[in-house]
Amino acid sequence: MEDSSTDIDEEEEEEEEEEEDKQEDSAAAAAPPLPPPAAPATAAPPAAAAAATAAPAAAAATEEKKDEDPKDLPSAIVPTINVRDERLVNLAETPAFICLHKLYSMGKLPGTRMAELKAKYTLLHDTVVSTQESEVQLLQNAKHFTEQIQQQLIHLQQADDFPGVFTTEVSKMREQLLKYQNEYTAAQEREFHNQYKLNSLKEEKSLILKEFEKIPKPGEMEKKVRILKETTEELCTETVQKKLEIKNLREDLTSKQKLLLKEQKELQELLEFQVGLKDDVVYHQTIPVQIAKEIEKITRKKIDMEKKNIVLDYEVKELNESLKKFENKVNAVVEEKDDVIKEVESKRALLEVREQEYNQLNKLLELTKENEASSLAERGILDLNLRNCLIDKQNYHDELSRKQREKERDFRNLKKTELLLKVSCDALTQTQALHQSLLLEIEAIPKDDLLLPERRKELQKEVEVAKRNLTQQKILSEAEGKLVEQQISEENRLLKEQDNMRNLLFNLSRMTQIKIDEKEQMSKDFLKAQQKYTDVIKEMKAKDLEIRLFKKKKREIHRRLKEFAKLYDTIRNERNKFVNLLHKAHQKVNEIKERHKMSLNELEILRNSTVSQERKLQNAMLKHSNNVTIRESMQNDVRKITAKLQEMKEKKEAQLNSMDRLASMLTLIEEEMVQLRKKYEKAVQRRNESGVQLIEREEEVCIFYEKINIQEKMKLNGEIEIHVLEEKIRFLKLKIAEKKRQICVTQKLLPTKTALDADLAVLQIQFSQCTDRIKDLEKQFINPDSKNRVRYIPGRDLTEEEIAKKLDMLELQLAKKEEKLLEKEFIYEQVSQLTNRLTGKTQTCKKDTLLLAKKMNSYQRRIKNATEKMMALVAELSMKQALTIELQKEVREKKEFIFSCSSRIEKGLPLNREIEKDWLKVLRDEEMYAFATAEKSQEFIEANYRQLPNGVYTTAEQRPNAYIPEADTMLPLPKPYGALAPFKPSEPGANRRHIRKPVVKPIEI
Repeated sequence: MEDSSTDIDEEEEEEEEEEEDKQEDSAAAAAPPLPPPAAPATAAPPAAAAAATAAPAAAAATEEKKDEDPKDLPSAIVPTINVRDERLVNLAETPAFICLHKLYSMGKLPGTRMAELKAKYTLLHDTVVSTQESEVQLLQNAKHFTEQIQQQLIHLQQADDFPGVFTTEVSKMREQLLKYQNEYTAAQEREFHNQYKLNSLKEEKSLILKEFEKIPKPGEMEKKVRILKETTEELCTETVQKKLEIKNLREDLTSKQKLLLKEQKELQELLEFQVGLKDDVVYHQTIPVQIAKEIEKITRKKIDMEKKNIVLDYEVKELNESLKKFENKVNAVVEEKDDVIKEVESKRALLEVREQEYNQLNKLLELTKENEASSLAERGILDLNLRNCLIDKQNYHDELSRKQREKERDFRNLKKTELLLKVSCDALTQTQALHQSLLLEIEAIPKDDLLLPERRKELQKEVEVAKRNLTQQKILSEAEGKLVEQQISEENRLLKEQDNMRNLLFNLSRMTQIKIDEKEQMSKDFLKAQQKYTDVIKEMKAKDLEIRLFKKKKREIHRRLKEFAKLYDTIRNERNKFVNLLHKAHQKVNEIKERHKMSLNELEILRNSTVSQERKLQNAMLKHSNNVTIRESMQNDVRKITAKLQEMKEKKEAQLNSMDRLASMLTLIEEEMVQLRKKYEKAVQRRNESGVQLIEREEEVCIFYEKINIQEKMKLNGEIEIHVLEEKIRFLKLKIAEKKRQICVTQKLLPTKTALDADLAVLQIQFSQCTDRIKDLEKQFINPDSKNRVRYIPGRDLTEEEIAKKLDMLELQLAKKEEKLLEKEFIYEQVSQLTNRLTGKTQTCKKDTLLLAKKMNSYQRRIKNATEKMMALVAELSMKQALTIELQKEVREKKEFIFSCSSRIEKGLPLNREIEKDWLKVLRDEEMYAFATAEKSQEFIEANYRQLPNGVYTTAEQRPNAYIPEADTMLPLPKPYGALAPFKPSEPGANRRHIRKPVVKPIEI
């Protein structure tokens, strides 16, 4: 019951978590996007402004279409979101409450738990309702704001439509203000994005740290493994000790058993001795009666023996004759045997000599074959080297020609640049001369420009004074006064126009200067772009040349690789030949050994036959001597019997005396019997005790075996756990890699988030507008007076006959489908039965297959080990054979060299110059060796206390001065760094542990 209640609780918690996730998703979908930083209405961000302009434009377009042609309904599909209105839901009728009531009625859920879950569900429902209400409110606000933006855009459009001639400083200031505000908003957006990225990175860091803490550390794993190993070693030592104890106990048991057997034998011997004594007593009681009977028997035997003696004499004569014949035959056989042995030995010696000659010839043949193969291999290698040298020569020649071409091109470019420099220098001198002439002209012009405005002002003042004087004169008539006033007003107007025109002229001159500067700047930019274009073309050509060169090199490398592959194949084939020859040699050696064994066996058989024949001969001789001795003994027996008859009388008297002695002996034996019975009982007790001890020891041994099995199981479980942990570590590493990939993807998608948020806001506003449009259309549809309420479907209605035909067709198709379905169900049932049988068989055979697989693996391991050992031995043997061949060559060369030297000395000629060179080389090698040993000793002295070039002593290890190339085509031989050794960065410290390494982005061309 407790288990079922816990399962139900877990299911309810999972349901609650799923509902919470759904509500959070709905809230996230309904909630507005993250707003950008606050900005004035005039300087909205470009994306938002575009979205805001797009929304009212779309709305305006729809309204215009409504006004223009109300008859045509819109054909576009309105986007719909199937979100249930939670405000109209009754909580008592929800499936969650019904399920809770069912569980409570079944008794699987207590009342307190039900009340708690109901409270949680109601709270979640309230949050969903509040989020939906906030969503509705936000959509209404968005609509209101879009209308306001539309109005403001209309005002802005009107202001933009205002004539552009009247561009005042206010408009310029307004443009600057808008520009700066836009820059400010963009900076705020950037700051917001950076802050968002920083927060996300911090969260990722915390998650990664948590995952890292969860991952078992290698130190702990090593400690666990070490502890397990120590425990296993201790258990192994204990098992060894217990095995030794068991051995000792078994030895004690065997010794005790031997003692027991000895005592039992002694007891049986004593009992037998007792029985024998009893029999002797009975026998001695019946002796006198038997003696008389025996005397009669002896007399009868004496007569029979005499008769037999005569017969035996005759037989002895016959045997002597047959023995002589047999000895003659044996001598003849021995002589034949000696002759045969001599012939066999002579033939064997001949056979051995022939076999030695055959082996020597085979060896010489193999040596010649090996020499031929090595010479062919050397020839192939030399051919390859020659080809490679020719190709390298061609490559170097191509490179030299290319370098010469580049040099000529650079020389031409240098000449061109020198000419351009000369032209520019001439132009500079001309411009300098012009500049100086202009300066002289400027100096020649009088400097009255500063006095002109002052003189103009003075003249204006004089004119005004004259005007006043004129007006003050009363001599003039009224008409003249009016004319004067008109002229004065015209003059003022003309002066104002003059000022305006002067200002315009000044502005135009300034604008022309600006345009000239812009034109010059554009021409400079154009020239720079042309120069860049030419540089890029040159670089492209150079790169194309490099690509061609690299392609050539690649082809050559592939060709060389193919040649090396052919060489490798030839060497491998030769090696296989040598291996086959070795196998054949081994087989021959084994055959020779078997023949030798067979010959030894035959020899032993012959020896055994000779020994058996000699033994037969000896037995025959012994029989003959025995017969002679028997005859003599029979004669002696006859004499003895007569003597015994006299002795028997004497013995009769002695036996009567011994009868009394035996009676006394019987009493002593009975006493000994009692003592032996006591000893027997003690021995039985000892045996029982030793048996009990043995049983106890066997029980202890069983316990120890059980402990060993348990410890082995623990060891296996530990290994399995370690394997599981390793698998978990690998899985976690894969997860980390996947998470990193997802982080990279999200980081790439982050810049588009703002645009997507803006699009989401626009789409939500459009959705609300669409819902309003749907409501309006529904109202039109509900209205019975409207003309556009019904829209007839175009096309022709089917007749009753056509409908009946179509129904028949559909019924036929349905029947066919049902038949196919039944067939497939039947096939499925049969297949499922067969699969069930097969699964049962496979499950039963799994253990057998496992055992077989384990055995196969063990045998394969053994075979692999044996083959590896064999291959290693074969390789060692081939190496040694090659060494022996090389040494033999050296020996031959040295012998020839010594022979030539000795012959020259005998003739009185001087030695070759090569000997002098060799001697000088030997002296040089000795000097180099002495120098190297001195350097090594110096290094050994200064190994622990080195001195740097700047005079500082250090014990640090020297930096590597060479590297091994990682290219597949090159041999892994170390190459020196030269003067430019690579930079070796120091190991990162603890403060850089939390810093992530930068991800190198691929270059997109």
